[in-house]
Parts: sequence; structure tokens; C-alpha cells
Amino acid sequence: MDDNAEQQQPSTGDRAADGAPSYAVDQWAKALTTALAHHDAGTRRRAAERGSRWQAVLDGIREGRLTIGSRTPVPGLPVWVTPEVVRGGFVTGSASAAGPLLPHEQDTARRFGLPVTREALFAHHLTEPGLRELADLLDSGRYEVTVPEEAALLTVAWLARAGEVEGAVSLAGELAPHARELRFLPRPSAVRLGGAGNVSRRTVAEARESLGRRRPHDAVETQREALTVWNPFADRVLVHWLETTDVSGRVLERRPDERWYHAGAELVAEYRRLADAHTRCRKHRDPKGNLGILIGALQESVARRPLEPRRLGLLRTAVAAMVRRRGEPGSARHTALRREQAAQAALPSHHVFARLADHRLAGFPQEGGASDVAPLVADVSAREAREWDLPAGARLAAPVRRVVEGTLDAPLGTLVERGLVPSAEVLAELLPQLVAATTARTYAGDTLPALMAANYRAFRRRRSLLLLNLEHQVRVEELPWVKAVAGHRNDGPDGERAARELLRELGETAVRAFPGTLLPNVLVRELSVLARQADLGAPLVEELAADIFTGGFSPKFLTAARVAAELLGGTLYERYYGIDYAAVRNLAVLEASRNLLRSRPSRTSPEFDALCARRAGNPGSWSVAGNGKVIEQAQIITTHNLATLVGRVGVTPGAGSVPGPRNEPRAHGGGNEDGWAVLALRGFDLVCRLTARLDGPVRALATVKDAAYAWRQMLFHLSLTEPATRALVPDLLAEEAARRSARVAERLAPALAGLRLVADGGSFGADGTARDGAARRFLGWSTEAHWLLAPPRGASR
Repeated sequence: MDDNAEQQQPSTGDRAADGAPSYAVDQWAKALTTALAHHDAGTRRRAAERGSRWQAVLDGIREGRLTIGSRTPVPGLPVWVTPEVVRGGFVTGSASAAGPLLPHEQDTARRFGLPVTREALFAHHLTEPGLRELADLLDSGRYEVTVPEEAALLTVAWLARAGEVEGAVSLAGELAPHARELRFLPRPSAVRLGGAGNVSRRTVAEARESLGRRRPHDAVETQREALTVWNPFADRVLVHWLETTDVSGRVLERRPDERWYHAGAELVAEYRRLADAHTRCRKHRDPKGNLGILIGALQESVARRPLEPRRLGLLRTAVAAMVRRRGEPGSARHTALRREQAAQAALPSHHVFARLADHRLAGFPQEGGASDVAPLVADVSAREAREWDLPAGARLAAPVRRVVEGTLDAPLGTLVERGLVPSAEVLAELLPQLVAATTARTYAGDTLPALMAANYRAFRRRRSLLLLNLEHQVRVEELPWVKAVAGHRNDGPDGERAARELLRELGETAVRAFPGTLLPNVLVRELSVLARQADLGAPLVEELAADIFTGGFSPKFLTAARVAAELLGGTLYERYYGIDYAAVRNLAVLEASRNLLRSRPSRTSPEFDALCARRAGNPGSWSVAGNGKVIEQAQIITTHNLATLVGRVGVTPGAGSVPGPRNEPRAHGGGNEDGWAVLALRGFDLVCRLTARLDGPVRALATVKDAAYAWRQMLFHLSLTEPATRALVPDLLAEEAARRSARVAERLAPALAGLRLVADGGSFGADGTARDGAARRFLGWSTEAHWLLAPPRGASR
């Protein structure tokens, strides 16, 4: 296992691996409940499909057909086959490229007069006509690869045309045993494969699918019915009663005339018609509501029955309340209110805007993004207003506009600056498009680079398996068709330079845009690919799952710790967390020397394991919280990739203006500020926002951990600032906390006191506290109640 191998992946549950069947049962039960009880038919259908997949997982575990935690969990399927994976990394036992034949496969079989089977299609495409058809696809670039297996036969065709007949035959022979089940043909496409350099959050087709799912919103349409139907009707009923009562609800002495009775009967009949036709609102059906009281009294009156004293009292109260609340109908106050409500009700529904946006997108190539979204999000034209019954000049509703803007095909920096990349997770979703382009440039020829880029993008859609015992995920280099063309890859200086440049660009984008967020594993995975291509020796480590952690770290964690020691020795970061980076560096050197003498390098780093456990207080017996404390210490020592990105990749913050997501405020200051200080302040902004959420309905422990991670990243950035700037930061942070709210300032006071203590040359005790507990080291994981969640001062316990 090399230094960049992926370690065990995090699961989404809170159970250890030996509780996997229990976790699967829970997921199956949730899906079944949704499938039976949800009000939306589409949601019920998707939940039923999800439940079927979980049922397959449970059946496979019970019958011993699945080996959970292995790289080859399904007997008979080689490691390179893409398995169907559900939440948590569990496999269903099926392959993603299996299942019924797709329409394009059926069409191909009919076109060549073949049996409608995958085996027949596979055999046909090894003949001269079949290879010629595949070669034409390669030349046109009009194909899609949605799972990696769909690139296999195209690779056979490329090898055959390149004169590597032996390689083509060997690859076909490796694929043949699975030809009956798996889909090795690509999907035809109406447009060529996209170019390199640009990315988009979603294709035009994906945006249209999202827009097509939009339906009238029940709450919005209910309110619209209330404003346009029931409020005007209630006003007319009130005016009718005001002919016989005054505004205080007191009944006048004059008796109603025949005209009043006749108009009242018409109102009662109209009420019944409206109630039958407009069924969203329920308030008018309440006999104790104001309109219900007025209608009830009117029904008795038009029937010429005298109102009983109780009914009369309710009528007086309802009339008085309606007039008091909104004013008498026709008054200035009442007229202004109804005018405002009418304008609100006239606003078009989002689903109508979605239909218009879908119509605009229909004319664009569906398999890619849009180079210019301005015409797609333009205000409603006069022609569109007539066609879609929308106000001319109306602006697309914000939720609809965001979906359309997500199709923008542009450089990554443009998407970040426009706020289209709101999180590190979204950034990670986009990286395969860029890494694929860089990977493609290392291949020779005109058509092979595009094919390998399409294969890479499909491979990165492969979901990670739940792995145990320090196993690593399957890598793209292990696919037989990738190995078959490895000789045509140029891994020389040009390829390394391109990978290095992209790695630095992507690393800087992540650090600048999300200075308080851990790099998610999917992002680490893409950066690791580039690091290997660049031959930088940059050890990038994953976030490990506390619920399946077995106590051991792979050797690359100690290598990453050595990089951090070289960068941060003697800094505020080292002093704050009480790290002896000189000892860490010596430990890494000793471990490297031992590995040189071993015939087989160790799969773990026992000394590093022991160091992290010791710093975590040696939690002892297995527990999720105890595991979390150990993992957090590894993240602290290694800086969880920040030191590697800065020290080995060369990531810098830039000065002054640091781009960030549109929904995140920029830090203070102008263009001459220390860039690291800007990132530190923005990291603390996230600490404050997360702390403020603790007073709302959130998962408190998870929020505390995220706040501690943001605090750690803030300290990393702060430790790299200029000394003069760093001296000012503690006061700035205290002012920023006080500006938020008294409760945020109170919660963070111990952490800020701890930072000031260390900045002034002090240190924490062995328990991470000082000054009688007034100053604390901010950590996320705890086996006891976390101090950040303490009740407010003076609150009763």
C-alpha cells in the first residue's frame, strides 16, 4: 500500500462495522416507511427502489454472498467491476453496468440483426464491422461513458487501430467472461465530448430534470387561494352584515329588507360553490372562525330564523374583530392591505418560471453546460409573457435562477467568484472534470486522450466502498482497459508540470474559498491523484470515520506529520496544541529508516498510533467518542493536509482580496493585508456562525466538532501571518465575537482566553485548561460534556 493509498472510508451511520446489518435494517425500514406513507408519488417510488436495494444488501449479508469491508465484496466480480453501492458503502451484490439492456444496445442489436443480448453485442464489436463502428465513434467524439465499463470496447477498438492487436485480444479476453452480464458499449451522444479547462455544476439535461420536478408548492398555493378567493369573499360577507350592524358589532334596530335577504342567500350559495371549487384552504370551514361565524349566522337569517342570543353574541364579536384588525372595507387602511395582498398573490408561481426556464434550455446541447447563462436567466420578454401568462419584465424566481446558473460552463475560479461553488463538497464534485482533462493530456494521439478523460470522469462517479483493515479503494489504474493503454501515457516533465500546476490551483481555490472547512475525502482523493502525477511526494490524508476506526494509521499520516513539523516548528500552532514537532520529525525519520530495512513496509505506523492515543488521554475501551479523540489528534499533528498543501504543493493565500462564496462575508481590510490573516479572520467568522447555531435546533455535538475544526484551521493560517499582524489578531477576534451576540461571546470566551494565553507566552495544563478553567484549548471531541455546551451563566441547571 503506497503513501497515497486511501484508508478506510467514513460510514454514514454511527455504528461499528460489526453492527453493519443493524445499520442496513434501519436504512431499509426508513425507505419502506417513506415508500408507504409519503404524500408525493415520485418520492414513494424512489423510496421503494431504495428499499429494494437495501433488501438486496440484507439478503446478501444473511446468505453470506457479500463480504462487507472487502475490496471484492461480491464473489465472482473482479475488483475492477463497478459495484452498485448504497449509503454507507454497502454493496447490493449487483454491478452498475448490469441490468436490462438499454435502448441504444437494443437499437444496435436490431440494426445489425443480432440477438438482443450483451454477449452477442460484445462478439459483434470484435468483428471488422463492429470495430469500424467503434472507431467512427472515437473519431466523432459523440459518445458518453457513464460507468467506466462503457469505455472498454472503445479501448479495444483503439488498440486494434493502433496496430496493437495482441493488446486488443488480451483485453477482450479479460472482458469476455463478463460480456453476458456487463455493458461494455458506450452510449451515443448528440454532441461531442466537452473541452478541457471549464467545469459546470450540472449539465443542461440535469438542470431540466431538476426543473421538471418542480410542482406547485402547497403552502404557497394555499396562501394564494386565501388571498385571491377567501379574503375578498369574506370582505363582501362583512360588508353585507355591516348593513345591519355598526362597526362595533352592535345590531342596529332597523330590520333587514327583502333585498338584504336576497343578497344574503346569494352569498350563501356562492360560499358553497367556492368551497366545492377551492379546497386548499381550510380556515373558512371552521365554524368558530370569523368567516364561519358570519356564514353560519347568514344561513339562519336568510332562512328567516331569529338568531339565538349565543349566535348573536358570536356575530357581534366576529364583526368587531374583523373591523378592528383590518379596518372597515373601503377604508384607507383596509384598501392598502388588500392592494398589497393582491400584488403578492399576483406573483407568478415558481413552477411556472421553471417551465419557462426548461423551455429556454431545450434549445441547448443537453450533455454539457452552457457557455453563457445570461439569456437563460433574462427577465420575461413580452412574447414569453403572452405565451406563459407571466408579467412582462418579471425576473425568474431565485430558486429557478440558481438551477439554471448551475449550468454555466466556465473556469473554476469564475464559478467560485459567482457563488456557484458554496462548499468544499461541491468543489470536490467539480474536480473530476479538471483532473480528467489533465490526465487526458498525458496520453498520446488524437482520440485516446478524450476517451481516457471520459473514462476518468465516469470512474470518479463510482461510489466508495466501506473498507476495513486499512484496505484502499480501487484506483483508475487498476481498470484493465486503462492498464492496456498505459504504454501510451507520457508521464514525463510536461505531464508532471501540468499536474503540479492544476494541483496548486485547486489547492489554493480550496484553501482560499473555504478557510474554515476540512477538505472532504472526495476532494482529497482528486488532489492525491494529481500529487501522484506531479511526483511531489505530497502525503494527503483522509478524514477517518470514528465509528469504524480500529486504532491504526497508515504510514502516510506520519509522513504528513513530518511535513507539518518542517513548516510549523516553533510557531503559535505548535505551542497552542502542545506538540513537540522536533520529536515528531525524529519519529518520522526513524520510521522511514526502519522501512528501508524491512522486506515489506509496515501497513501502520505504531509509534504514530501510540502518540495520537497518548495525546488523546489513552481513551482505553472502544467507543466512538474515544476513537474521535484519537483521530482528532492525528488531524491536529498533520494539520489535515494544510501543511502539505503549503509546504509541498506551494499553495499561498494571495494578499488582501481572497475570493469566497457569495453567501460568506469577506474579511476586513483592503488590498495590502496579509493574506494569511485574511484567511484566519474568515475562519473565525465560521467559528462564530457555527457557535451561534448551538442555540437553535442543530446536532450540537457535530456542530461543536465543526467549530473546533474551523478553529484549528484558523490557528494554522494565523501561525503563518507576519508577527506584527499576528499580535493584533487576538483583540480582533474578541471584538468580532462580541459583535455577534452576547451568547456567542460567552461561549467562545474560554477559547479566546486560551489563545491569548499562548500568544503571550503561556501554556495549558495537562488537561488543556489554565487560569482555573477560564482559558481552554478548543478541541472538538470529548468523552464528557463539552464546555462549549455549558448553560448560560446564571441559568438553572
